[in-house]
Parts: sequence; C-alpha cells; structure tokens
Amino acid sequence: MEVTNQNVRIPLSAYVKQSIEVYFSQLSDNDAVDLHALVISEVEKPLLEVALAHSGYNQTKTAKVLGLSRSTLRKKLEHYGIS
Repeated sequence: MEVTNQNVRIPLSAYVKQSIEVYFSQLSDNDAVDLHALVISEVEKPLLEVALAHSGYNQTKTAKVLGLSRSTLRKKLEHYGIS
C-alpha cells in the first residue's frame, strides 16, 4: 500500500517505521514492552473504523475489504468497542 503525497508514492510501511523510530526515541532509558501488541492495537482499531466507513458500515463488505471472515470482523469490532 502506498500513499500519494504531491505525486510522490510513499509506502505505508515508511510511515509505520517512522512512528516506531519516534516511539523508541521517546523511551529514553526505558525498555519497550509488548511492542508488537501495542503496534497491532494502535493500527488495527483505526483500520477497522476506516474500512467500516468506507464500506458504508456494512460488515459483510468490510470483512471482504479486509480479507477477514465476518465472524472474525465481529470479534475484532467487539474487542475494540466499535459498534
């Protein structure tokens, strides 16, 4: 996935990498703990919210867009408190 910014394609992974680098720089002398779970939860909730809006809040269409089963989508929505 790439994001276009003034005709320059920037991969989504570049934004993620930059955000994680900033996170590490702000830790100072503290250790990162459960970083994988943190990143997944920080990315997954807005992904679900935007995909739902894009699909007109139709869970079947949203599941298809995300490549998930509808039951998996419902579980994730419930987990994040998205209705």
